[in-house]
Amino acid sequence: MRTSWRILGAVLLVATTIGCDRATKQVAERALKGAPVQSFLADTVRLQYAENRGAFLSLGANLPEPLRFGLFALGNAALLGLIVALLVRSRPRPVLEHAAWCLVLAGGLSNLVDRLARGGFVVDFMNVGIGRLRTGIFNVADLAITLGVLLLLASWRSRPESITAP
Repeated sequence: MRTSWRILGAVLLVATTIGCDRATKQVAERALKGAPVQSFLADTVRLQYAENRGAFLSLGANLPEPLRFGLFALGNAALLGLIVALLVRSRPRPVLEHAAWCLVLAGGLSNLVDRLARGGFVVDFMNVGIGRLRTGIFNVADLAITLGVLLLLASWRSRPESITAP
């Protein structure tokens, strides 16, 4: 794929993902904050407002504020910078892998903006599961990151095996 199309595709995918995440978080804040949990599809999907000061599944939410900011804002920004450098400076990658990195970048950027704009937390609002087997509460940016990681794994798994010595 030509470089200009690859860049245009990356910008569109990142911008669309961030736009969807930002819009759904605004709707969640207006419609769900202070409201009871809403249940759909026989309680398979639940919508409820949550402010997450930690990372995935609130990991690190109880860390002291300076450490939490360092890890979840500065550390995230540094990691996202590496992903941008990877996308811009490295050799062209297969389309699936390129899209996967863009999804991880978009989800990370959107959660970073949310964390910085909201004083250290991100808005989460979705939960899925069956019976007592449930996910943590998450958002669209988390979905993008998860999908990106799964696509990366699929892309790497589908590569031809490298030749190794016996």
